[in-house]
Amino acid sequence: MAEWREISIGELGRVVTGATPRTGDDAAWGDAIDFVTPTEMSYSSREPAPCRKLSEGGLETLRRRMIPSGSVLFACIGFSTGKVAQVSSPAVTNQQVNSLVPDPAVVDRRFAYYLLRAKSPAIRAISNGSTTPIVNKSMFQSISVLIPSMSEQRAVSDVLGALDDKIAVNERIAATADDLSRVLFGEALLKSVDGFSDQPLSAVAEFINGRAFTKGATGTGRMVVRIAEINSGPGGSTVYNEIDVPDRHLARPGDLLFAWSGSLTAARWFRPEAIINQHIFKCIPRDGYPIWLVSQLVHRKLDEFRSIAADKATTMGHIQRRHLDEPVPVPGPKALGALDGVISPLWERALVAEQESLSLATLRDILLPQLMSGRLRVKDAEKIVEDHV
Repeated sequence: MAEWREISIGELGRVVTGATPRTGDDAAWGDAIDFVTPTEMSYSSREPAPCRKLSEGGLETLRRRMIPSGSVLFACIGFSTGKVAQVSSPAVTNQQVNSLVPDPAVVDRRFAYYLLRAKSPAIRAISNGSTTPIVNKSMFQSISVLIPSMSEQRAVSDVLGALDDKIAVNERIAATADDLSRVLFGEALLKSVDGFSDQPLSAVAEFINGRAFTKGATGTGRMVVRIAEINSGPGGSTVYNEIDVPDRHLARPGDLLFAWSGSLTAARWFRPEAIINQHIFKCIPRDGYPIWLVSQLVHRKLDEFRSIAADKATTMGHIQRRHLDEPVPVPGPKALGALDGVISPLWERALVAEQESLSLATLRDILLPQLMSGRLRVKDAEKIVEDHV
């Protein structure tokens, strides 16, 4: 640790707090530059997955908030506090994010990302003194960290980066497999309409609603899956409970979970066995239908379901049970058999990639504090990583 020195986050580079276009300013949105919020940042992946972009006009209004590629994002308000991400292209964030633009003379930009990731639990703990956790810009800049020489920074970044690079590859594999499945299903529907028949979505799968399993949680045991865990994985606000629950309320790798209120999303569960909380359906295929088919049909209805939810005069839009009885195109035995032969392996390949990424992320998070404190030598970490990538 002799070469490591103490420095504040503000001395690592420039800190930028984001902002959001004025409410109702539809012209601010377009396709000019990514707009990132904590929702699109993950506890497990390095890069965020922004859903919206600003227009040229919107960018001009918020130009002083723009951050360059390599900037490190730190979610600083609410339950997302502590999420860390790094952008690979210029972006603008909302006001719930403080971004560090690393000074290359002081800190390697990849090391800056891992440094804030390692420091995240301590920063989040500082923010928990109020009802709503918050880390303002002044507080964020003043936090002390330890950094080694530039050569050591790069060596540490290379080791941890090898794991994150493999995770990114796996994410692309899973996304490509799912995209290809969607294309194959869509093409089959277009080319063989006669091989499909309209049936209620509820005839293809049983939708088991979760329950309020966060109440009286013990803090240990299995994760309680809420919408936040489906979208971003476990984080600082994730609840754990040792309660015994029926099998129908358990999520296991390969299950399809469908959040029917709030953000309305459907996703394949790839994490260890967990407990399904309220507002989430576990989708169980009926009559031997494959799980990938249920996924395809639910996803085909998502935009419609979101429109229904958006029209609800409530704080959190949702769909109702009757909406699950609406018709969807279901392939007959012959068409299903042909599709299953190609889509089922794609579903399994995506699941394998996601589970491998989970293991790699776990290893990275084990090595991270040890490397960042100097307790583990880079050469020793390299040997461990070589066995996994």
